[in-house]
Amino acid sequence: MSAAATDSKQVMHSIIQRIATGPDLSKDISLDEARMGMQAILDNAIDPVQAGIFFIALRMKRETMDEFKGILDAILDSTDRVTAAVDEVVDIADPYDGYNRCLPAAPFLPALLAELGVPAVNHGLEAVGPKYGVTARHVLRAAGVNVDLSPQEAAKRLADPAIGWAYVDQAKYCPKLHDMLPLRQRMIKRQAVTTVETEAKPIVGRNKTHLVTGFVHKPYPPIYAQLARHAGFDSALIVRGVEGGVIPSLRQVGKAVAYQDKGEEAEYEINPEAMGIQQTVRAVPLPDDLPKTERDDEIAIMVDVKATAQAAAEAGMAALCGNKGATYDSLVLSAAMVLHHLGRAKTLAEAADMARAALDSGKAAKRVK
Repeated sequence: MSAAATDSKQVMHSIIQRIATGPDLSKDISLDEARMGMQAILDNAIDPVQAGIFFIALRMKRETMDEFKGILDAILDSTDRVTAAVDEVVDIADPYDGYNRCLPAAPFLPALLAELGVPAVNHGLEAVGPKYGVTARHVLRAAGVNVDLSPQEAAKRLADPAIGWAYVDQAKYCPKLHDMLPLRQRMIKRQAVTTVETEAKPIVGRNKTHLVTGFVHKPYPPIYAQLARHAGFDSALIVRGVEGGVIPSLRQVGKAVAYQDKGEEAEYEINPEAMGIQQTVRAVPLPDDLPKTERDDEIAIMVDVKATAQAAAEAGMAALCGNKGATYDSLVLSAAMVLHHLGRAKTLAEAADMARAALDSGKAAKRVK
């Protein structure tokens, strides 16, 4: 056994002794210890049982910000990161565990942003808990997109004026983290990786990189904002979105939290009606004829992933061709928020008009095909 392996095991032994001693006696660990523990797990130097205890014990005592940052540091260090030949990149971090209550529209947001002159990347993976829902990978693959690009290939697409966007999978940009999926499945419950993995930042711009992500529960915006600054994102737009995604409700006033130039975050309201959106649905509804899949856990009925991804792909491509509807409005709303956040439009209403013009031209669809 190498000295490094021995050190890793000793560090993890010490960590578990402190974080897994019950609700009253468990102690926090430092940022460096969290980083070393996570790096040892990524390097497969730790027994899977101990790795599982590490994450569950942190979760049960509640992770500190230093612990989140340390785990994120190990992921950042293990990520194959590429600088695209563009000045700015918008990094769209939709939920890695996907959607199961609506058709996801966000997978097509990068293509629309690219048509608006904003290079954008989205990233994800095939399937992960707790939802195991329909992911960007599923939807884009159904639309005929290559979802197995290397980070280098994805960066080239961003720099191509005729394309300007890309999807990059965790299996390609951080294989060590992706290899943890079986362990995460056996742990069942959400752990720290779920909170931090979307901020791995696989593709960056020469000058600035902007994070766009979503949340559901109120405590998360300040956590995501601190992690985004720690990861080096120049700005962040954190949206209270449907199913935790980057697109808010289409029919009611929503909320977002944002920071600029790594400064402090501030909250603001999003009013779809003020952007000319009149919808009776919160998000793109699931078609009535979609098949359902039974599951043997607390989620009794799940969507059929393949069929739902195909329906989302068809709806997304139709919207990029200018066809009106809930997917079209979802893309207008989300693109307007990004454009306004980047300072490309003075008001959200002006940004929404810019997004509609791009959709109505049909040119964004050509960036997908």
